[in-house]
Amino acid sequence: MTGSALILAPIYVTPGAMLLWMTTSVVTLCLGHSIGLHRLLIHRSFATSPWLERLLVYLGTLVGMAGPLGMVRLHDMRDWAQRQVACHDLHAHRASLLRDAWWQMHCRLELAHPPRFAPEARLRTDPLLALLERSWMAQQLPWALLFLWIGGLPWLIWGVPVRVAVGVTGHWLVGHITHRRGPQGWRIEDVAVQGHDLPAAALVTFGEAWHGNHHAWPDSARLGIEPGQHDPGWWVLITLRRLGLVWDIKEPAMLAPREGLHRVTVDHRPPGGRFVSR
Repeated sequence: MTGSALILAPIYVTPGAMLLWMTTSVVTLCLGHSIGLHRLLIHRSFATSPWLERLLVYLGTLVGMAGPLGMVRLHDMRDWAQRQVACHDLHAHRASLLRDAWWQMHCRLELAHPPRFAPEARLRTDPLLALLERSWMAQQLPWALLFLWIGGLPWLIWGVPVRVAVGVTGHWLVGHITHRRGPQGWRIEDVAVQGHDLPAAALVTFGEAWHGNHHAWPDSARLGIEPGQHDPGWWVLITLRRLGLVWDIKEPAMLAPREGLHRVTVDHRPPGGRFVSR
């Protein structure tokens, strides 16, 4: 995907193709990855009907990172490693920029003694999740054919390989930065890896760049929890709640603080007014 994007995108660039890339990127990254896979499937930070959950997860699969169960496995493995007192450079993003990019996006981790991955029954028994897990790469093909039929090679190139390459690379880059440096509103003691925020990327990541907040309150559907922290994914969830499509949305005030959680800034009160010891 990356090779095709780098070689062919400059040749087949048109206004319509770029508009297609931007539109499909917003839909798959915001509704699919951030809301469907991350906030819903992985963290269960809100509830919705089965048909909408399956639609959101399908859109998240189209981002091109992994199948739905693979995304849960990758996320759980990384969180487990980061919460230890020592963490390998892979999950801590401690390697140099190019090496970390190669590890994260183009390699598969194989452990001699891996922790047991036991997904819940709702994940193991869902036939659509099983289908998407087996065919997540092939899910790009129907859209590739549709884009080719409608807009020719420009739509095909910008609608699939450019979208996938930019989405996956951008996801890695934000993760690389927010696990290494940046402002912090929260800190967790006795863990190997801290989360940091990347305010400049808040809008283009649909709120995912508030990664320090996410480390502090992982089950919160709201990632931009401080005043002025833009979180487009949260705005979409609020709209869906007003339409009656989602409910039971979790926010920090509804959650118990993580063990060892401390406020870094002067104000020691998390959203909702609950005090946390420093």
